[in-house]
Amino acid sequence: MIEKVIGMEDKVSAIYTGVRRVVVKVGTSTLTHTSGNLSLLKMEHLTRELTDLKHKGLEVILVTSGAVGAGVSKMGWTEKPKRMAEKQAMAAIGQGILMHMYEKLFGEYGETVAQVLLTKEDIQNRERYLNARNTLLTLLGLGVVPIINENDTVGIEEIRFGENDTLAALVAGLVDADLLILLSDIDGLYTADPRKDPQAVKIDLVEEITPEVERLAGASTSIMACGGMITKIQAAKIAYRYGVPMVLANGATHGVIRDIIAGHNPGTLFLSRDHRIGSKKGWIAFASKPQGTLWLDSGAEKAIIEKGKSLLPSGIIKVKGNFERGAVVSIMGGSGEIARGIINYGSEDLEKIKGCQSKQISEVLGYKEDDEIIHRDNLTLRF
Repeated sequence: MIEKVIGMEDKVSAIYTGVRRVVVKVGTSTLTHTSGNLSLLKMEHLTRELTDLKHKGLEVILVTSGAVGAGVSKMGWTEKPKRMAEKQAMAAIGQGILMHMYEKLFGEYGETVAQVLLTKEDIQNRERYLNARNTLLTLLGLGVVPIINENDTVGIEEIRFGENDTLAALVAGLVDADLLILLSDIDGLYTADPRKDPQAVKIDLVEEITPEVERLAGASTSIMACGGMITKIQAAKIAYRYGVPMVLANGATHGVIRDIIAGHNPGTLFLSRDHRIGSKKGWIAFASKPQGTLWLDSGAEKAIIEKGKSLLPSGIIKVKGNFERGAVVSIMGGSGEIARGIINYGSEDLEKIKGCQSKQISEVLGYKEDDEIIHRDNLTLRF
């Protein structure tokens, strides 16, 4: 037990000492007063801490909420709108206000910022995903602080994606970040809702996202926020698979970012897997939009999960969907979705060769692109 504790302490220490690139996400409640109006003091504290990270030699990306809240405040409304058109209008009004404040505050410290607005389609489309990655890495190389928000004005689906916790986790994987920090209106993950249960205890360290951990997630109580603890857990799961540790902490705590980077633990640290899966496999697993579904027999499922093998046609028992070569498909096993991958054959040809041996592909189709239906380099487990 002592050896295990010492080993864990060393692992946690290594996380903080190895941070060179950090993604910080701030929620609406972290940026606003309880009235919903932007808090200039809170924003000033945030920009000062992020600038200090830059001065330490770290690369910083900020994922920010608050556009809808800023728009609501500007229009003098007292609560968050419910109609989609009103949400989009408030986001359009508030985004300019939000960026103006960030540019002004960061500018006082001599820092240059860049606005990056993303949608689900930007993340799901492989070409756009790579363009976003290249843009962000270029900005970091120039010493600029990218400020990312979801483009909440362009469609219903984008708004619904949008609590920004998931977006922040995807961005952390997109740029190969060393640490993801989610700042919210709660000190971390608790054994129960601390607002309702005085016996609730904060959990300092989560080694793995288990069903028990997921059950601890509760609903958000912030008037302006659209996320909740469940979205933080979902973000932690994505970050875990990417190989990026995550800290959830209270954005209202003075010096919270400084304390996190210094190795103190003001919130909850979610550990990551021991190795990174890389931006490409992370995109396949979490950011892509599957165009079809394959069902496997038990032998193929075991080969993929336990041995890391490629998927061969002989293990496929059912094909659903209409897709072309190069599409991402969902792979189903006995317990549900087990993986996703980039397919080497379209659905029409796959229907003909499912259950066949690889050596029979040419005979059945009259040609053969590959022996594998999905090569292991283009296949990622979903758990």
